[in-house]
Amino acid sequence: MAWGVLLIAGLLEVGWAIGLKYTEGFTRLWPSVGTALSMVLSVVLLGWAMRSLPVGTAYAVWTGIGAVGTVILGIFLFHEPANAARLICVGLIVAGILGLKLTSAA
Repeated sequence: MAWGVLLIAGLLEVGWAIGLKYTEGFTRLWPSVGTALSMVLSVVLLGWAMRSLPVGTAYAVWTGIGAVGTVILGIFLFHEPANAARLICVGLIVAGILGLKLTSAA
């Protein structure tokens, strides 16, 4: 259950990272509200997951999900580069996330 909550928290992290782009420096009301809500809910769910997962593992997985998701959406939504080096680096982050999951005691 904690891993599922952590996944949702990570996806919400992607939501607020992408949302920051749409707030235009927090000058647009509704994107700013959505981004702020995603931030709060993401951190609350991270805290909930940490009740049963090791702090280092949970935090690293949360940031990893956020990083990978944000890079992928940046490629599709904002036409950021998708060159081989970037994709290999994203693959390494995914490998790290899987490694932490597989070696976690929880």
